[in-house]
This record gives sequence, C-alpha cells and structure tokens, in this order.
Amino acid sequence: MPRHQEVKDDIIHLRSAGVDLGKRFLLACVRTPSATRAGTWSLETERFGTTRAEIRRLLAWLLDRQVEVVVMEATSDYWRGVYYLLQPHLNLMLVNPAHLKGIRGRKTDPNDAAFLARAGASGMVMASFVPQRDIRELRDLTRRRTELTRAAGWEAQRLEKELEDTGMKLSAVLSDVVGTSGRSILEALIAGERDPARLADLVVGRARNKIPALIEALVGDFTDHHAFMVRHYLDEIDRWKKVVASFDDRITTLLADRQQDLVNLTTIPGIGRLGAEIIIAETGGNMAQFASAHHLASWIGVCPGQNESAGVSRSGRTRPGNSNLKRLLGIAAMVAIKNKDSYLGVFFRRLAARRGGKRALVAVMHKLAIAPWHVLHDKTHYRELGAAHFTRRDPERAMRRMLKEANSLGLTIRFEPITA
Repeated sequence: MPRHQEVKDDIIHLRSAGVDLGKRFLLACVRTPSATRAGTWSLETERFGTTRAEIRRLLAWLLDRQVEVVVMEATSDYWRGVYYLLQPHLNLMLVNPAHLKGIRGRKTDPNDAAFLARAGASGMVMASFVPQRDIRELRDLTRRRTELTRAAGWEAQRLEKELEDTGMKLSAVLSDVVGTSGRSILEALIAGERDPARLADLVVGRARNKIPALIEALVGDFTDHHAFMVRHYLDEIDRWKKVVASFDDRITTLLADRQQDLVNLTTIPGIGRLGAEIIIAETGGNMAQFASAHHLASWIGVCPGQNESAGVSRSGRTRPGNSNLKRLLGIAAMVAIKNKDSYLGVFFRRLAARRGGKRALVAVMHKLAIAPWHVLHDKTHYRELGAAHFTRRDPERAMRRMLKEANSLGLTIRFEPITA
C-alpha cells in the first residue's frame, strides 16, 4: 500500500545567507533568486574580518540584501562574537558542524558558505539552542565550578600518591583522606607526630571503630620532605575550595528568583542542590525551548538513536548531546537505583535482567531526563510511582511470574482475594 505523507516545500526561504567562520576572517554568501533566469539562484560572496567594526559591516551588508535567514556553524568559540551582535537584528541559525558535511574533495571557504546558505533556504538544518545572556553567564559559572571541583579532587589524589610513598595505607582505611579525621592525622604528621597509636586516636565519629586498623596502616616512613609536600597539597585543596565557595555565592545570587524551581528539582532522585543549579543553567529553566520531555532527552543525548536500512533496524546508540547534563544524569542514575523500594530501582533491575546493566542504566538516565521537563514545565514536585507500580499496572503478569518461580521449585500456589 503506498505511503502518503505531507511534507514542506523544498524552498522555505527565498533569500538566505551562510557564514563560514574563522579566527581572523569570515566569508558570507547570500543566496537570492536570479533576476535574469527563472528557477536559478544568484550567489554573492563577500569576505569580512572578525573585529567589531567588520561584524557591523557584515550586519549592514546582510540587512541591505534583506536576507530571511542566516546560517552559521558553531565553529569553536569564534561564533560567539558574530552571533551576539547579529542575533537582535536577523533570523540566525547556529548549527552543529557534524550535521553539515560537504562533498569530499570540494571543500573551500566559499563553497562552505554557499552550502550553508542552501541548507538554510531548504530547511535542511535545525538551529542549536542558544540561551539568553543571564543563562549563558550562569552556564559559565556552573561549568567552571565543576572544573574547579575536579581540580580539588586531583590534588587529593596527588596527596594519596604521596602517602603511598611513605608506606602508610591511610586511604585503605579511611574513605576520605582529607575529611575531618584524615585531616587531623595529616596535620599531626606535619607537626612531627609519628606514634601510630596517638595518630589513630585523633579520629572522630564512626572512624573510631577503625582505630586498630588505623594503627597498623599508619606505620611507615614519613619524612620532612613528605611533610612539605602534604602541606602543599592541603593548601592547594583549601585554595580550590575557597574559589569554589565564591562561585557558589555568585550562582546563588543569580538564582535568587528561581528558588521554587530549585526546590522542585531536588525532589528528583539523585538530584541535589548543585545538580538542580546545573539543570537550570544548561536548559535555561524554560521548557518552552523543548516541545516535549522526549525532545529534552534527545537534546541531552540519552535516548536511543535510529538506524534503519533496508527494513533492518541496526544498533541505535545514544547520540552526542549536552555532556554536562549527561554526566549529571549518569551520577544521579547510579544514586537512584540504590533505593530498592523506588520505581527507578525496580525499573533498573527489571531491565538489567534482560538487557544488561549498562543499557538499563542509560534507560534510567532517560527517565531522569524526562522528569526535569515535567517538573519545570508544570511547576510541581517529582511524583514517585513506588516499587509496586509495575505490579499494579499488570497484576496478571506478576502472578504468572510468581507461579512460574513456584513451579520451578516443585510447588504450586493459589491466588485468592483478601476479604475486607
């Protein structure tokens, strides 16, 4: 049976432009209908610099030609200055370079600009999401804070490496070497204390249950060189933490009017205050940019890909997306599945039994990507479905599973309703 489908016209914009960006210069190509021959197109290409004055000249040049859409690739960070100046005056489309591949062997800057103009005229490309200025500033802060937190973690790893040189196995007993107990021991070592029993007695809280193991682990050769290096690493960790704290204060100030959204996002399993701030910074907090929750999951890159050829569906791996949110959702998923009495915990175990742990974890990430859309769109809390959700949804399947397990043990069971 023939398939009927409504599609858009091949030419959406009669007057389009493509901009091929570089560090020192850019090439702009305007594509307009030919005035001399019907059905053909006229290409006009011009070279501009990347200074502010040259970009203003580009703006005047495009406005004079009355272009309807301007397409440019997200080349490194060179697009920022051009995009921010042109965006208030023109219909701009910032596109992913991976979505546009020209003909191999015919790649030049003028050809790239002309190809971008043709792609924009025919609607072959989709515009990337570019948030407004306040969200861009918030993004810079949250992304840099993540880098600073990693830097502090790297210093802690270097400190552990230095302790291994002493023969002490402090990290094998204490989970956090630079925590309260570990810090007390390290400060005492720097001050000159070498008695393992006295050092082990400095720990607090539940770590005191590990004093016998600590006494054995603190036997080693801690020299003045080790004291100097450990002091250096501790000071570096403190320095990074102070910088992170200043970023926290700045982010809190920018999100002062988003407190309710932050509270709602923290109700999602595995998402804390920092995670909620990252979600708002990356998505803008306005779900109008995404048509549905599944569009958001696709933008993040935690939905299955589509790869079908000759009627055969091949492996559809997850697509590249927002790496910052994908990393956050991966951590949140690992936290959420630890709660065995939750919907996500049961969902993970059901799927892992059939498809494996890695695929099941990505599926949980997909669920967690859908949740922020509903939370921010509906201005509500996350609704926990509970561990019994699947049993309530299909009780007959649950009974068949229990009966099958009983039969495998050589037993039989009978189901009768419980009277009130």
